[in-house]
Amino acid sequence: MKKQILLLVSIVALIFLPLIAFSQDHDNRFVSYTTDAAEIVFYWKDDNGQPLRSIQNLKSRIEGNNRQLLFAMNAGMYTPDNAPLGLYIENRKMYKRLNTASGSGNFHMTPNGVFYITKKNKAFICTTPDFSDPAHVKFATQSGPMLLIDGEIHPAFKQGSVNLNIRNGVGILPDNRVVFVISKQEINFYDFAAYFKGLNCKNALYLDGFVSRAYIPDSNWEQLDGNFGAIIGVTN
Repeated sequence: MKKQILLLVSIVALIFLPLIAFSQDHDNRFVSYTTDAAEIVFYWKDDNGQPLRSIQNLKSRIEGNNRQLLFAMNAGMYTPDNAPLGLYIENRKMYKRLNTASGSGNFHMTPNGVFYITKKNKAFICTTPDFSDPAHVKFATQSGPMLLIDGEIHPAFKQGSVNLNIRNGVGILPDNRVVFVISKQEINFYDFAAYFKGLNCKNALYLDGFVSRAYIPDSNWEQLDGNFGAIIGVTN
């Protein structure tokens, strides 16, 4: 009898788990892009040393080098002069140091965190206090708050919160690929974090809010404007 029950449970799980995953991946409140860490590049300035500012400017630069832009998204919060607000590493060079100052706003909601890619093309997201060795990092951006910390939703987020905004963020999937997500509509922090949790991400980081833009042509999502700091891109 016990064997029959276990068999029945296994069959039910095989039937319904894919449906749950399908439902999560096709939540029409969000559009996402998944890629390997080795494909990701960070961009901040053009060849003249000026901030790129918009996805259109990045796209034009990429196409000018006879390549195609497959994905782009603003890479985190920035200052009025379009400089990264926190840690920023591009092609192994540190342009901005880790920001551990206190203050108001989403960036300073503790814990905030760092999304980084090592020289061995491994992607990680950690809290700011846990980031300790920039020498092995190829790309990094600091933002906040963390959305998921060790698989749990940030304790400051509340279900049913009326703090609604367009939001974008990044998470690490169980297979070590990177998933970028932007909401199609205004949403609160809790629901945004819950989406990453439903994808089985262990850690996820909020990148920015109402200024957020993403270029994901495979999903018919093409926002080419913007006026922000660094940009994350994938090309071929």
